[in-house]
Amino acid sequence: MAKNTPHNDNGVVVIGLGRFGSAVAQSLVHLGHDVLAIDEDTELVQTWADRLTHVVEADSSNADALRRLGVQDYARAVVGIGSDIEASVLTVLALSELGVSDIWAKAVNPRHGRILERTGAHHVVYPEAAMGERVAHLVTGKMIDFIEFDDGFAIVKTRAPREAVGKTLEESGVRSKYGVTVVGVKRPRTDFTYATPETVIERGDLLIVSGPTKLVEKFAAIG
Repeated sequence: MAKNTPHNDNGVVVIGLGRFGSAVAQSLVHLGHDVLAIDEDTELVQTWADRLTHVVEADSSNADALRRLGVQDYARAVVGIGSDIEASVLTVLALSELGVSDIWAKAVNPRHGRILERTGAHHVVYPEAAMGERVAHLVTGKMIDFIEFDDGFAIVKTRAPREAVGKTLEESGVRSKYGVTVVGVKRPRTDFTYATPETVIERGDLLIVSGPTKLVEKFAAIG
């Protein structure tokens, strides 16, 4: 299916207003995006009508219904349907038929995910698994926050290791020694600052660090 040239580059269609879909939609609105939210459930539509940009009750598995709503004019879509696998797959298929160029879909298990990929999803998300992994990192490690992307890359917020305190990032050799990049530093009672080789690390600093997941985990584990 040929991809459309969307008229609404800033817009995102979110289909399914359960816990996952509504959280994504609300976050997108807070980030300044135009959100078209769609759900079959009248009660959910009424609940979110005043909190999201556009909320519509419709059958998302019907390509004609989505076309009438102008879904083909949006660059990106997120399918948050999880409990009804058939509706999830048919919705992804309908979006693909409309030529939506960037389709994200929630999957409840690997088999569901594989079907979504074959049907036209460009990105498959496993929110329960991702959250479980994130909590495990926070509970067992020294990380304060952890985000892993699907290409083996991660960003973490972690306390500065003792060996780096009192030195510039260049002097401590964090990048050459650990293979990670310190993106920024958050000092108590001061604003976040982007890191440079000349940035001096002080005791109590929080570091925003990026790099391959395994290397970031190893760096966050040092004392």
